[in-house]
Amino acid sequence: MKKDMIILMGGQGVGKGTFSKMLREQHDYNYIETGAMFRALPSDSEIAKIIARGELVPDAELFKLVESVVTDDKDMLIDGFPRTTAQAEWLVKTFADKYNVHVIYLNVPEEIMLARIQKRINAGGGRADDADAAAVRRRLDTFWNVTMPAIEWLRGAAGIKFSDVDVTGEVDDNFNRILAVLEK
Repeated sequence: MKKDMIILMGGQGVGKGTFSKMLREQHDYNYIETGAMFRALPSDSEIAKIIARGELVPDAELFKLVESVVTDDKDMLIDGFPRTTAQAEWLVKTFADKYNVHVIYLNVPEEIMLARIQKRINAGGGRADDADAAAVRRRLDTFWNVTMPAIEWLRGAAGIKFSDVDVTGEVDDNFNRILAVLEK
């Protein structure tokens, strides 16, 4: 029987990390958070410099990382990948026959993303690239111009399930909406 691969997608500040943590508290997933893996690299590494500028890590590096950590022993939960249409196509081509792939798009307007990033900074939990307004703007522009086309491609991709979940409300209400689509 195929295992599940749950992919949380959305812009910065939508709650991918928060909802990933909540999902992992309820189910034993193999968890991949590509951004955290890359941010854990030494700050003088080329990938860390790319991330600090608010740019995307090259596909070849992402594909190697994802393939190195995907296992088929239990369900997968992925946060932060794919970010481009080419990455989405690669993911479907590589894993749709091995997993029940379910993409959950965490949908909120940009003003809420910005407010949540600011809240993250004010709470002392902000990432280094959250404090740089120009990097935040580049990340958001990249989301709208690069990641949204990937999300739209996945919405119509054969062999996967796609759910659009409004997460503008309170965390617990949003999480219950996510659970509801997973239970269907």
